[in-house]
Amino acid sequence: MEDTRCSWCLSTPLYQKYHDEEWGQPVTDDATMFEFLLLEGAQAGLAWITVLNKRENYRRAFDNFDAEKIARYTPHKIERLLQDPGIIRNRLKVESAVKNARAYLALRDSGTSLCDFLWQFTGGRVRVNRHRRPEQVPATTPEADAMSKALKKAGFSFVGSTIIYAHMQATGMVNDHLVTCPAYQRCIDTAVAKNLL
Repeated sequence: MEDTRCSWCLSTPLYQKYHDEEWGQPVTDDATMFEFLLLEGAQAGLAWITVLNKRENYRRAFDNFDAEKIARYTPHKIERLLQDPGIIRNRLKVESAVKNARAYLALRDSGTSLCDFLWQFTGGRVRVNRHRRPEQVPATTPEADAMSKALKKAGFSFVGSTIIYAHMQATGMVNDHLVTCPAYQRCIDTAVAKNLL
């Protein structure tokens, strides 16, 4: 069978670039992990391409995902964000970004990195799946359920199991590229290089 990209990314060049270069690549730095967590929360109930199309606007509006700055956002700043047509103007999601920045900093101040906190649910290793058809890819897993529960306990919001499994896929905690996709092996190679397999 000829190698083909995962079918979900074929609608736009931006989607293909994201699929080819980011989705499923193991993330091991807290800043990137935090960015993905905020974007996944913004995506809740929407198609990922909606957030991807607004990603640069989010970087601008949310101070390049600087948790220290986001954690200090005032009610006035939140109201200004809710007038910004470049982002998803949902009050609960915007307030959640502030809440999650504060939870992230509290976690860090307790001596735990966000990456260590999240990767513990896969035993610090990438879960490599061998799906051949899109319908084989799950919407959530027991690990995502446990991670979601732990994040909620730590003060995070918009971190339900389905959102968290999407986060695990995006940040390479699981490799859910189809085995026929060229990115499948690229993600494995990165995991090996980072000693995550």
